[in-house]
Amino acid sequence: MKKCIIGKKVGMTQLFDETGKVIPVTVVEAGPCVVTQKKTIENDGYEALQVGFGDARPKTVNKPLKGHFSKYDLALKKELREFRLDNCSDFNIGDIIKVDSFEVGSSVDVVGTSKGKGYAGAIKRWNFHRLKESHGSGPVVRHAGSMGACSDPSRVMKGKKLPGHLGAERVTVQNLNIVKIDLENNLLVLKGAIPGPKGGLVYITDSVKKS
Repeated sequence: MKKCIIGKKVGMTQLFDETGKVIPVTVVEAGPCVVTQKKTIENDGYEALQVGFGDARPKTVNKPLKGHFSKYDLALKKELREFRLDNCSDFNIGDIIKVDSFEVGSSVDVVGTSKGKGYAGAIKRWNFHRLKESHGSGPVVRHAGSMGACSDPSRVMKGKKLPGHLGAERVTVQNLNIVKIDLENNLLVLKGAIPGPKGGLVYITDSVKKS
């Protein structure tokens, strides 16, 4: 991949194509981002770009990060993210990355954090079926059921589908088409849905899959 940008999910809407067909889209406020550091094989063992997004107030940034930004006379940024690109040598510290680096019709991969839904039972979390509410099911119609193992191995095996925390996890959606780009307002309009709530951060790169 050769392109990257950090954005914020604005919300979903719909557009119409030339034939009048409705296209569900997600609007992302992407960038402008600034290159804050270049990782090199000589110094770090790998090549990557550190990119900053969103202005931060001085009182919310600790001293080590303030020194990191002041070293190259950069404005304080709220969000930092590393991207391993194939063309890191084409970028310099202080370069601005905007939505104009992408093209309408191209495909991108989007990484975000899904909505957190708290503690959930097995039916909601894993789509389990409920038991019959007759013939002795009792108060366990929504329970997960038997654990399986008895005296051996005397424990619940890892990976068992049980109630627990649902959502708030990293999700990647691949191969989303760019329907529209608004250069004036730094907006990317992507076909389909992306993870996360309204206002959530997303990380966008050009797709590693062929369209």
